[in-house]
Amino acid sequence: MENIVIGNFWQDRPTFVTGGTGLVGAWTVKQLLAAGAHVVCLVRDWVPEAELVRGGDVSRVTVVRGDVRDQAAMERILGEHEIDTVIHLAAQTIVGIANRNPVSTFEANIQGTWSLLEACRRSPKVRQIVNASSDKAYGDQHVLPYDEATPLQGQHPYDVSKSCADLIARTYATSYGLPVVTTRCGNFYGGGDLNWNRIVPGTIRSILRGQAPVIRSDGQYVRDYFYVEDGAAAYLLLAEQLAGRREELAGEAFNFSNEIQVTVTELVDKILSAMGSSLRPEILNEASNEIRHQYLSAEKARRMLAWTPLHTLDRGLERTIAWYREFFS
Repeated sequence: MENIVIGNFWQDRPTFVTGGTGLVGAWTVKQLLAAGAHVVCLVRDWVPEAELVRGGDVSRVTVVRGDVRDQAAMERILGEHEIDTVIHLAAQTIVGIANRNPVSTFEANIQGTWSLLEACRRSPKVRQIVNASSDKAYGDQHVLPYDEATPLQGQHPYDVSKSCADLIARTYATSYGLPVVTTRCGNFYGGGDLNWNRIVPGTIRSILRGQAPVIRSDGQYVRDYFYVEDGAAAYLLLAEQLAGRREELAGEAFNFSNEIQVTVTELVDKILSAMGSSLRPEILNEASNEIRHQYLSAEKARRMLAWTPLHTLDRGLERTIAWYREFFS
């Protein structure tokens, strides 16, 4: 990982990360540890292959086994570990699973958010909360790119879960003065994603096995792909900025994105090319309840936070492919 210089803001800072075994959680923990933070991780399911475990960072953090929906447990963690900063990443993030199992998705994503924020409200030491929403919270829109003033109008289970959690964060900031700020990022990709039905890890695994990559949709869905290490850096930056500008930033939401529009087919072709493969994708055209065309404006983050992404799509894919080559070797 490239070191991101953060000064001493994070030195010994008690920081609670939910979703530490997830894709974004693992890289966020890496960056927090590199910056000197004292990290407490909430882990629900033990995933031995998760980057947090596999990369050895699990031995450098305090692990609490539990469920983000358990408000009493959240209050205990925040109180006993004297947590200063909360980065809330725990979620059920797979659209297909949400379509099949909407209730478990609603519980994890909506109830999980209100339980954690209510625990934060009751915990006087908590000073900054970064809440991870998603570009899916905007739902399907006719006007592109989405900016932060775009209405939150999810229609399908996953999108609705993110719209709701996003609004709950706003109400805790507005009604209770909670220092919470929300991120809405493009589609994350990067090393450590073990959800093989996602297009990037699934395609790379297929190519490494000499099998044709599978595209579930017709290949023409347009997304805004965002490298996971850039996402982790954005979460840290936002917590730092919130510490110095609480009155200005609490309750705000920020899009983070490379501001690109890429079809699934174009992305798969990029990966095939980068890996020197002559395989051709198999297009199933089976996708349902998915938004057709999404991309974000990150102008607000550039203007208010002086933020820029560190990786282009090509550079991010190069680093991602290298991670999976090592993983499968």
